[in-house]
Amino acid sequence: MSRKDAKIAVSHGKVTVNGAVVKLSDHKVSESDEILLDGNKISKNKHIYIVLNKPQGYVSATEDESQHTVLELVPPELFRKGLFPAGRLDKDTTGLMIITDDGDFAHRILSPKKHVKKSYAVTLDIPVTAEMKEAFEKGVALSDGVCKPAGLAFGGKYDCTVTLFEGRYHQIKRMFGCFGAKVTALKRISIGGFSLPENLPEGQCRELDESELDLIEKDR
Repeated sequence: MSRKDAKIAVSHGKVTVNGAVVKLSDHKVSESDEILLDGNKISKNKHIYIVLNKPQGYVSATEDESQHTVLELVPPELFRKGLFPAGRLDKDTTGLMIITDDGDFAHRILSPKKHVKKSYAVTLDIPVTAEMKEAFEKGVALSDGVCKPAGLAFGGKYDCTVTLFEGRYHQIKRMFGCFGAKVTALKRISIGGFSLPENLPEGQCRELDESELDLIEKDR
């Protein structure tokens, strides 16, 4: 908000410091103070890191003239200038997405040289086979080259978990396409050692803490 809007919010008693309402905008605070606006905690960190449980129907972009973007799902108390999705999920793909304003962090988790693993829950229109698993672990040949070895763990008859160490365009769909299989559902469930929180509903997001950020980068 603008300085003018901030002063108005303070004068209307919408701001508390350590639980006490303040009505003067020149009120002194320290780094250890808890500041709330309309009951929502204000972040004092240089950067923000948000985990989103992405639903279908949203594109991984900061803006789009004709389609809904994932940034529209970020609530006002977490939104700040410069936010962007760290990596892409297709419009029809759901699950774990990181939104941040930290370009260096995004580069570290997305760079092919870093080998940060990403796992996906996959449902096919035909049964998952041992042939698929063997090929994934060796490296599937696509039109743009041979993929790096990937993990495939069996789930149900039509379900499996795929773990990638690179990120190519429509990679999982193209890999299964080599076996005449169509992906009917795709959900990212983890990045590095961090898994999508079970208590985070689809379409909702929250701020990540330092221990969760460490999990993303350390378990490769």
